[in-house]
Amino acid sequence: MEFLVHTQVNIPHGLYTQAEIDEIYSKEAERGRELGDAGIIKRLWRIPGRRANYGLWEAADATELHKILAALPIYPFIDVEVIPTAAHPSDPLTRDRA
Repeated sequence: MEFLVHTQVNIPHGLYTQAEIDEIYSKEAERGRELGDAGIIKRLWRIPGRRANYGLWEAADATELHKILAALPIYPFIDVEVIPTAAHPSDPLTRDRA
């Protein structure tokens, strides 16, 4: 099942050193690569000017997706919106062009 996932990073100012923040982002980048290699993150788009993104994620169901998101190194610092998707008959990538 595919999900459109929106995340907004909100690390509180003044509670962490820059080194700690850099470590969080480093661990998050590594985990993101792993999830991409595993086919869980299928696409990822940055929102310019913000610490936010939209991604196309794949999981068996919403419960599995929640477990994956909750295990992210940056999870304590993000607001997440998850939108389940369904096939559309007019999708130009999948419709019958005959």
